[in-house]
Amino acid sequence: MIQGKRVVVVMPAYNAESTLERTHREILDLDIVDEIIVVDDASRDRTAQIAEGLERTRVHIHPRNRGYGGNQKSCYRLALEAGADIVIMVHPDYQYTPKLIGAMAHMIASGLYPCVLASRILGGQAMRGGMPWWKYVANRALTFWSNVWMGAKLSEYHTGYRAYSAELIGELDLDANSDDFVFDHQILAQILWRGHIISEVSCPTAYFTEASSINFRRSVQYGVGCVLTALEYRFCRWGLWSSARFPRES
Repeated sequence: MIQGKRVVVVMPAYNAESTLERTHREILDLDIVDEIIVVDDASRDRTAQIAEGLERTRVHIHPRNRGYGGNQKSCYRLALEAGADIVIMVHPDYQYTPKLIGAMAHMIASGLYPCVLASRILGGQAMRGGMPWWKYVANRALTFWSNVWMGAKLSEYHTGYRAYSAELIGELDLDANSDDFVFDHQILAQILWRGHIISEVSCPTAYFTEASSINFRRSVQYGVGCVLTALEYRFCRWGLWSSARFPRES
């Protein structure tokens, strides 16, 4: 616990057998996490079996693949059911170091921020960590677009390393969001829609063979989804569109 608040780490997992144990071990070494929840999205390898043998870990298995967004929906539902006060999403592929969990959790526990992102862009280390140039360019372009249309100043919207207060998660209609990768962008848009402040910390990242990554075609689909989400946000803000994702105040 941190300041009497229960910290739960959620890991949306898919074919992560080679990196799951390493990520898990580093999380427990911090000695501040009360519970780890691994949601296996119908992996084709031994991810679920390995997870079931890990200490202080609850495992939930999807009988069929629900997608990255669908996996996160299960993660957050289970975290709230487990009594979490602070929920931190860490990918089990070890692309992001778990060593920032303590800093992010303290920022939530302080009450200053309901959401903290670990940004690969802050500090200028993304490409040095191995981010492909085309992903970096796409990241910068989509972030600029989203900041303009949603009136924010985030360094990136696309990190998979995030911390939320349980109260914030409870406010959001997560089922209104996609089950695909664009869920990551949509949940941040929902948070901004409600007027919350999103904080960021600089995070080193590593790209290697075992680290999960979406292919070019799926990346294009994700990019289009981000563009459309930002437009939907702005049209709803202008009162030109109605959306369950961005409800108007009653």
